[in-house]
Amino acid sequence: MSTLVFITGVTWAEDAAWDKTFAKSEKVVHEKVAYPNRYGITIAADMYLPKDIDTSKKYAAIVVGTPYGGVKEQGAGIYAQTLVERGFITIAFDESFNGESSGEPRHVSSPEIFVEDFSAGVDFLGTRPFVDKNKIGVIGICGSGAFSLTAAQVDHRIKAVTTVSMYDMSRVIRNGWKDGMTDEQRNKTLDQLGEQRWKDFENGSPFLPPGFPEEAAASIPEGLDPISSEFFEYYGMARGHHPRSHGPFTLTSNMAFMNFPLLSYIQSISPRPILFIMGENAHSRYFTEDAYEMAAEPKELVIVPGARHIDLYDRVDMIPFDKITSFFQESLK
Repeated sequence: MSTLVFITGVTWAEDAAWDKTFAKSEKVVHEKVAYPNRYGITIAADMYLPKDIDTSKKYAAIVVGTPYGGVKEQGAGIYAQTLVERGFITIAFDESFNGESSGEPRHVSSPEIFVEDFSAGVDFLGTRPFVDKNKIGVIGICGSGAFSLTAAQVDHRIKAVTTVSMYDMSRVIRNGWKDGMTDEQRNKTLDQLGEQRWKDFENGSPFLPPGFPEEAAASIPEGLDPISSEFFEYYGMARGHHPRSHGPFTLTSNMAFMNFPLLSYIQSISPRPILFIMGENAHSRYFTEDAYEMAAEPKELVIVPGARHIDLYDRVDMIPFDKITSFFQESLK
């Protein structure tokens, strides 16, 4: 059993049971922590520390966000743990309304609040006595890639950003896949979402589409399109399955994304650096390519040979950790 400890508004679990989809490193100490964002929602995170940490020193730190619909026990935790082995302090967090974080109704998706959750992570890390508050960076994977950039647009405490297999959720929800949605289709979708709000109000809860299975599946269901099949391979099967990773969000969450462009001010992140990472064979690469073109210098684009979108969640043989490490070492020095 874990023991919850409350100190100065922060909660953490001592000797927390290992509940990740990856093996624990013998070089790190893992603690479950919790802290509030500015909306009063309690964010649950895994904090990773070097086993030989010298608490009299101050370390550079990194906030790691999950893939869209994922939880901190999956790919985000792999990044967080590996970077601690390389000298940083890290947290991987669950977005508000999801995973072990608080917030009702469950599985809401909110662009503003998900962006705020990155800044809340900076609040937490910057107030740890062993963290240098002037040396904090962020990593956003998949959907959290755009959220991390949006946070950095206004939060100057974020000194460097790395995105991995980025999705721009506001763009894809408003414009459709590869911007193929017509105005007529968008208006029809908005009409349907308006009708759904009335249904949700009368039902007393928002409609949540079915998600990934509660137990890992043995195979990919027949009839899925290639992109859905790829995501099911990770989230629905033993490779990355976690019982708290539902996948879809409440249907009416899409209304907010249609009204909230995420990367309008990406150029304002400069002169803080951005490292964009994508797979050579990622279906999502157009999001990264376009964001890279929009961003101002300093910026860098790394294309991982042979990698698909999900491979950069967990394939430690493909994730360019050496590059990520050197990027943050240089950016947070």
